[in-house]
Amino acid sequence: MGLFSTERVLVPFDFSDEASKALTNAVEFVGDASRLYVLHVLHRLESTEPSIVWQTIDDNTRRQNVEKAFSEKFDPALGIHFNVAIGDPGSEILDFAEKNDITLIVIPSHGRTGLGRFFLGSVAERVMRYAHCPVLVLRR
Repeated sequence: MGLFSTERVLVPFDFSDEASKALTNAVEFVGDASRLYVLHVLHRLESTEPSIVWQTIDDNTRRQNVEKAFSEKFDPALGIHFNVAIGDPGSEILDFAEKNDITLIVIPSHGRTGLGRFFLGSVAERVMRYAHCPVLVLRR
């Protein structure tokens, strides 16, 4: 019996190098990529943004672009469950984990300190504090 249950593992993914490494490590750790759930969270568009005002982009188009970018980076044949949410990253990760009975969250930390962390907040820290399941934070 291992320290963590790897039945349903969530890896939040923002296309950063740290997130790519976290996903690669999670695939190796779990062994079966079909038990991995990857979530990318898009921020909500403001009604004053040019793409909204000129109606050149919508949430559906944004989702399709993210899904395409992910499938180009990781082979769909691996069987990874990829999802896109729109909203606050910390809240969306926590909601997704609870709704999908996730047993472990593997999340990279971007390693911000000082004012950067104060002003931007830490998604990893918020997830770690409020998740219903164990959270494995991978540091840079």
